[in-house]
Amino acid sequence: MTESIINLDSINPIEFFGVNNGKLDLLKKKYPLLKILSRGTQLKLSGAPEEVAIAGEKIGQIVKYLERNGNLTENYFEQILGDEEGTKVDNFSERNPNEILVFGPNGRTVRARTANQKKMVQLAEKNDIIFAIGPAGTGKTYTAVALAVRALKNKAVKKIILTRPAVEAGESLGFLPGDLKEKIDPYLRPLYDALDDMIPAEKLSYYMTNRVIEIAPLAYMRGRTLDNSFIILDEAQNATDLQIKMFLTRIGASAQAIITGDLTQIDLPKNQQSGLERATRILRNIEGIGHVELDEEDVVRHRLVKAIIRAYEANKDKDGR
Repeated sequence: MTESIINLDSINPIEFFGVNNGKLDLLKKKYPLLKILSRGTQLKLSGAPEEVAIAGEKIGQIVKYLERNGNLTENYFEQILGDEEGTKVDNFSERNPNEILVFGPNGRTVRARTANQKKMVQLAEKNDIIFAIGPAGTGKTYTAVALAVRALKNKAVKKIILTRPAVEAGESLGFLPGDLKEKIDPYLRPLYDALDDMIPAEKLSYYMTNRVIEIAPLAYMRGRTLDNSFIILDEAQNATDLQIKMFLTRIGASAQAIITGDLTQIDLPKNQQSGLERATRILRNIEGIGHVELDEEDVVRHRLVKAIIRAYEANKDKDGR
């Protein structure tokens, strides 16, 4: 048996332990063979030397992150610890300030948080078109919007265009009251939510009013030439083959595009096929087009989302649905 005392004087202990000790409980669950006690601004570890050393190293990474960033979500806390299979999130303790994509309102920092999100950022620096495919919660849209906002702030583009197919996810919104914009906005809400995290409200309103940032259904892209723009096609699994082709051929000479989608959540009518799978397959080897596939290890929503995705995948293998 060995003991180790870790001082948390340099950080806010509440951020480390969590509300009602939620993060501390995650730490104890991760290392069940250790006796972990909290006393004020100190954490005491007791157990086998090897276990104490491993836990101490992870706790050190969390402390360094909190010293640099000030706060840490419970989900991200668990990612730093590594999931139940021992998968580790890379380089949390050696973050480079240059990895920050956008400084949002109130000093909020937006950055790539997982290995595949970082790959997405790297591909965006080398390719004009990127396909980012993966399940819900993996940060595809959020990272894409952050890249677009960064490009706008750096004056690499003059405008941002965000689009997605107006396809209902198993529900019918056609009889909702309101004008066309009010009917369409529910489909585009995730894009607004991402922008709210990255641009102050007044500035975002100015950008939207002056069409510096444009959010529109995919059907509105037909016939346009999108130049000097950063374009994002979100929920592309709900675009048909003709729509994907139409979108890709709108891209101007000085534009960049990211296409995101989840091939496990296609909401098209049964008589229509998604064009996303075909597009990623036939465009795979074209220079200037990058591809990244995100998976459950990239999930940055609630910690249960990862387990939910795995459960559905396991059930799919059993019954083919």
